[in-house]
Amino acid sequence: MSVRIGVIGVGRIGSMHADLLARQVPDAEVTWVNDAHVPAAAATATRLQVASGSVEQLLAAPDVDAVAICTSTDTHADLIVAAAEAGKAIFCEKPVSLDLAEVDRALAAVQAAGVAFQIGFNRRFDPAHAAVARAVAEGEIGEVQILRITSRDPAPPPIEYVRTSGGIFLDMTIHDFDMARFVAQSEVVEVYARGSVRVNPEFGEANDVDTAVILLEHENGCLTTIDNSRQAVYGYDQRVEVFGSAGMAASENPLAHSTIVRTATGLRAATLPYFFLERYIPSYLREWEAFTTAVATGTTPVVGPVDARAPLVIGLAAWQSLREGRPVRL
Repeated sequence: MSVRIGVIGVGRIGSMHADLLARQVPDAEVTWVNDAHVPAAAATATRLQVASGSVEQLLAAPDVDAVAICTSTDTHADLIVAAAEAGKAIFCEKPVSLDLAEVDRALAAVQAAGVAFQIGFNRRFDPAHAAVARAVAEGEIGEVQILRITSRDPAPPPIEYVRTSGGIFLDMTIHDFDMARFVAQSEVVEVYARGSVRVNPEFGEANDVDTAVILLEHENGCLTTIDNSRQAVYGYDQRVEVFGSAGMAASENPLAHSTIVRTATGLRAATLPYFFLERYIPSYLREWEAFTTAVATGTTPVVGPVDARAPLVIGLAAWQSLREGRPVRL
């Protein structure tokens, strides 16, 4: 069974999702697209040879089984509610909202409608990160004691984006908060965050930081450290390491290619992928395969409402911790 999907929002991320669904996800078919910028929607519809129209038309279309919500964060909650009331399965990019009450409103609509819902934490589906989590789940490393997550962007985003993003903890680190729960197999009970402006003074002027370290305590006693930077000059740096009573497991960065050169002066290898799309296309594909399988089989998506809510709670606590200079219990 092919799952027919309407994509709402065809900016950079939405266009990427639409192209993957149209060309590389076997059990998916894009049937409709929508965007607040009508020419962008029309261009995407022409490229993919699908229909375009208003949100209302897309949600009422009988040839739409599910929607992909790839719009700006402040529109997610209303679109989730509308899609749930229309009986459509929902895939939504993270986060649902920057406001916890709005998250709860949207997720309540999902529960009331009984529709499938998946939040877009694609890093869970990265083969290397997933293998680390599997080593924990299968008991290979014993009792989990320490988890380390490194997440560093190659270059800071535009300051206009920063001002509306919710800040580093709700925009960037939120992926790492989800990864911490996923790998440690345990909820977070305490957050202690420190941050500073080391890359661009404009981050401070926007009441944000560009460099941060966060310590999480989990229910099972595991301690997680997360380090973030908005500028790693050597490329997109994403690593996870878990240490336990019986060993450790870690994911390393893939290189842009596997060629190495050895000479009398030393060894030279390729750089890291520079952009997140270069690094994570395989995880996006696996993410969509998991969602379409769940919709087609009537099963519950593996990254659902609880996973949409918990990282935002952790992120809000991280901001409180940073501003008050103390650990915050959840």
